[in-house]
Amino acid sequence: MPTATITRQLRGLTGLQGLPPLDFACVVPNPISQPVKSPRIAGDASLSATIEGDQTIRKPMRPEPQSREPAGPKINDQIRAREVRLIDETGQNVGVVAKFDAIARAEAIGLDLVEISPDAEPPVCKILDFGKFKFQEQKKAAEARKNQKIVELKEIKMRPGIDDHDYDVKMRAIKRFFEEGDKVKVTLRFRGREMAHSQLGMAVLQRVKADTEAISKVESEPRFEGKQMVMVLSPK
Repeated sequence: MPTATITRQLRGLTGLQGLPPLDFACVVPNPISQPVKSPRIAGDASLSATIEGDQTIRKPMRPEPQSREPAGPKINDQIRAREVRLIDETGQNVGVVAKFDAIARAEAIGLDLVEISPDAEPPVCKILDFGKFKFQEQKKAAEARKNQKIVELKEIKMRPGIDDHDYDVKMRAIKRFFEEGDKVKVTLRFRGREMAHSQLGMAVLQRVKADTEAISKVESEPRFEGKQMVMVLSPK
């Protein structure tokens, strides 16, 4: 690399015990010849860039999120089909018409064109009041949730040597569960040497099965689960 050389000559020095004049040379690096590192632009990470020579490299922009289609049936200009099978405001089947003609007919009487069967070919559309239609659909959904029955699994525990009084109490509870629409899991627990007489537990479960045959059906036949025998019944 080129360097700049500065030479300074000291001559005529006296009083230095007759030493000859000395020559000093120092080498100073040329700052112009040094490589320049690529700077970084400070600030937000999204605006950061690296300068290499005369080129600037920026981070790629994020793609714009795709627009989601509105939930529910399409109405008016949201309908994509060119032709639709039109049902007018009175419920009559007009037939296949152009989408724009159907929209114009709906707007003329202050109503909307609603796509009620999008999978049909062509899709079926009806002229109606969309606000009223949406309210009725929400009302129907709320009514369906209200009338929906969540089936629960109730458990009745018995012993192989259960007496008649306890058996009648358990049977009344089983019938009440069936009236409420719930399933019943009948569990017989064996203790100690009772495991050697499993036929007693099987007899109790068969008795329960016979006494509830008119109002229930067997969903799971009697079977052993460890030291207990279980049977699942569901209402008819």
